[in-house]
Amino acid sequence: MNAGESYKVLVLGDSNVGKTCLMHRFCDETYYDTYISTIGVDYKQKIIQLDEKPVKLQIWDTAGQERFRTLTTAYYRGAMGILLVYDVTNLDSFDHLTYWLKNIQENAAPDVIKVLAGNKCDNETVRAVDKADGEKIAECYDMPFFEVSCKMDVNVEEAFQALAKMIKERSQYSVRN
Repeated sequence: MNAGESYKVLVLGDSNVGKTCLMHRFCDETYYDTYISTIGVDYKQKIIQLDEKPVKLQIWDTAGQERFRTLTTAYYRGAMGILLVYDVTNLDSFDHLTYWLKNIQENAAPDVIKVLAGNKCDNETVRAVDKADGEKIAECYDMPFFEVSCKMDVNVEEAFQALAKMIKERSQYSVRN
């Protein structure tokens, strides 16, 4: 199946929040218990249906580690959407969202679409961030919010679909105006 449109999407957030897992769950429908830290940037693509038309999502998984953050700024170029991820069991990853949002503001196009994802929502026994806190910051920055779980496959597809739909709506609006 050929995709008519192609959207570049970045997955951003701290190290160990599950960015790579999200990408694999969405693109390959797989989940891996083991974790290997992304060095620099990883890339996958998936063709999805939007309004019964194929759209190719080019998904760039960026390293969250401090030492690789300067490498990722070049990858903002051409990005139409960003899935910003934190770990609901790690308060620091939530607190660092302001860093990531500032980084997005400094490096991405002003009209880039953002979606916030609180990952590992299946891990209720060690939850450190309330769902209401995620909803609140998403509302402050005018972003849709999803709690997701790669392990249990909760809202992963929905988060990427929402991002793609918003990108499509924005690009159609841009063409009309």
